Amino acid sequence: MQNAEEPTRVPIEDTLDLHTFSPRDVADVVAEYLQAARAAGLREVRLIHGRGRGVQRANVLAVIARFPWVVRATEAPPDRGGWGATVVVLDAGDDEGKGAAD
Repeated sequence: MQNAEEPTRVPIEDTLDLHTFSPRDVADVVAEYLQAARAAGLREVRLIHGRGRGVQRANVLAVIARFPWVVRATEAPPDRGGWGATVVVLDAGDDEGKGAAD
């Protein structure tokens, strides 16, 4: 049985369904998931936020906008959730050596 104080471990796969998280935790979950997905070498992930009134979608997009290594974020195609999901394309994550003097 997991202690309520312990963080929930989320497997790093190419899709994350945010319905299983409390709305107050979604921003932190998305930020940590995107960082872990990039570190794991994923180049595209899908965040399922639902359709509703668009509040959760707006929160997700605000988090995504904080990361310069997000290449783009678009509404998922209809067969992958449409406007109830966002597809995020991540850069390669090869930051080593960038910014070093030539």
